[in-house]
Amino acid sequence: MIVTPLTKLLGIRVPVVQGGMQWVGVPQLAAAVSEAGGLGILTALTQPSPDALRIAIRETRKITSKPFGVNITLLPSINPPDYEGYARAAVEEGVRVFETAGNNPAPLIKFFKSRGCIVLHKCTTIRHAKSAERLGVDVLSIDGFECAGHPGEEDIGGLVLLARAAKELKLPFIASGGIADARGFASALALGAAGVNMGTRFMCTVESPIHQKIKEKIVASTEADTVHIFRTLHNTARVFKNKVSLEVVRLERRPGGAKFEELRDLVSGVRGRQVYELGDPDYGIWTAGIAIGLIDDIPTCKDLIAGLESGVEDIIGQLNGLTQAKSKL
Repeated sequence: MIVTPLTKLLGIRVPVVQGGMQWVGVPQLAAAVSEAGGLGILTALTQPSPDALRIAIRETRKITSKPFGVNITLLPSINPPDYEGYARAAVEEGVRVFETAGNNPAPLIKFFKSRGCIVLHKCTTIRHAKSAERLGVDVLSIDGFECAGHPGEEDIGGLVLLARAAKELKLPFIASGGIADARGFASALALGAAGVNMGTRFMCTVESPIHQKIKEKIVASTEADTVHIFRTLHNTARVFKNKVSLEVVRLERRPGGAKFEELRDLVSGVRGRQVYELGDPDYGIWTAGIAIGLIDDIPTCKDLIAGLESGVEDIIGQLNGLTQAKSKL
């Protein structure tokens, strides 16, 4: 059994958090992860309104009695969603674990802590993590450059970022980005993490709501099959390498670059959602981390987490054996 500050704080068996992925973090997946011993996460903004989030929370409770959380990601937007409404709805429905990410989370964090909630906050730099510590979060999620979605603008890989976190942070932290198997999980623990966050790996499970053809595409892909878009707009995002994302990159590389208005139709969230619904990997932009190079099957969440747990325990045992062998020399 793997016992860390994260398992103690959240009351979960295995220190694995499912990433809060747009269009993917729905009741069937979140409940399956929690039932398997990890922490499932509902993605608030996948739901069209705070009332719809209430329904999703109730649906999740029907299929698991285990702890689960809600992700609220604050994104740059001309017409921002009703973040406060989503937060209030989730708290009123009895959710006590929240994952926050994105711009200026202070008001949300203050609200959640005033209601006695546990807050995990995602960061891509140590300075942002220290700022979140001052805001009173309980756990930090440290996202390396390998992650899907937004890795920040400093391009620091997890190996160095996690080692820095262990040296400089006071709070427990979990590792995110590039983790999809027991080796990555064990490495994160060795670097000082209290657990791991996995997104792309949970996309490719039986309970994931995305189309089977997209799951099969993930299995067939390698770590070279992602690309960064929005680099020139200073809002870098790692997404699957397909016709649409390569066209975005081409436009950005033109002399003078590209304005968001020129890219809007290509990167439409509606098109991205339809990738998952229709099963055409070239239809729109969809996020994927380089962990796709480590994914070669489509297990149930139960089998995935059980395999991770036993695999990590085996690796720790092997490392312990190395230490014992040295002491006899």
